[in-house]
Amino acid sequence: MQKSLAILIALLLLAAPSWAQKRRSAFAFGVKGGLNLSQLKTGDFFTARLGDNGVPRFNYNGQVLKDNLRESYDSRTGLAGGVWMRFGRTLYLQPEAVISSKGGAFEVYYNGQNVSNLVKVKLTTIDVPVLIGLKLGPLRVNAGPMASFVVNNNQTLGNALSQYTTGSIDDAFQKAFYGYQLGGGLDIGSWSLDVRYEGSLSDVSSLNLQSVAGSTQFNQKNNLWQVTVGHKLF
Repeated sequence: MQKSLAILIALLLLAAPSWAQKRRSAFAFGVKGGLNLSQLKTGDFFTARLGDNGVPRFNYNGQVLKDNLRESYDSRTGLAGGVWMRFGRTLYLQPEAVISSKGGAFEVYYNGQNVSNLVKVKLTTIDVPVLIGLKLGPLRVNAGPMASFVVNNNQTLGNALSQYTTGSIDDAFQKAFYGYQLGGGLDIGSWSLDVRYEGSLSDVSSLNLQSVAGSTQFNQKNNLWQVTVGHKLF
C-alpha cells in the first residue's frame, strides 16, 4: 500500500507540469508555509469620525497595529507548511496537504474519572483541507472541510504516514478528526498571502498520553488562526 501511494504521488507530480501547460489559467500548483496562532488581533488601528464641517476624518495608528500583531505573534502555537493545487479560474477548488504543529490548553480527564486538569500540549497533524473559493482580481475568499491525521510525538513522519497507509481507507479516517477552514487571500504575481480561521468539528480524541497519574485523553476541540505565505511553482 505504501509503495502504491508513493508511486501515485510521484506520477501526479510528474504529470502536473504538462497538464498545467495545456490548462495554464485553470490550474496552479505551489508550496506554502507560515504560522499557527491561538489569536489574531489588529486592534482599532483605523478609525473614522466626523469633523466639525461634517466631513469624515480618517485616522491610522501604526503603533496600535504593530502592538497587536506582536501580541498575536507571541501567541503562536507552531508552524505550518505543505503543498496546494488549484483547479479553476474565478470559482475554484483547492485541495491541500499541510504538516501543521498546533498547541494550546486542553481539558484532560484522568483514568476515565470525572477529574479534569488544564494541560498545555503540542501535537503535529497532517491536514488535508478541500476548499471552494471565489477569486475577484487579486483577492480570494475560500472555505471548506478538513481532515486532520495526528502524528504522535514519539513517531517520525515516515512512521506516522505508515500508520495511515497500512490499513484500509476507512481505518485511516477513523483515526482522523475533522474540522473546517475559512478565510481570505491576496495574490501578487506568483506569491500569495492567506489568513484563515481553523475550527474543529470533532474532539481531538485519538491522542492518549501516559503519565505517572495514568492515561489521559483529550476531550477538547482545537481552534486557531493560520497565516501563510505561498509561492506558485506553475
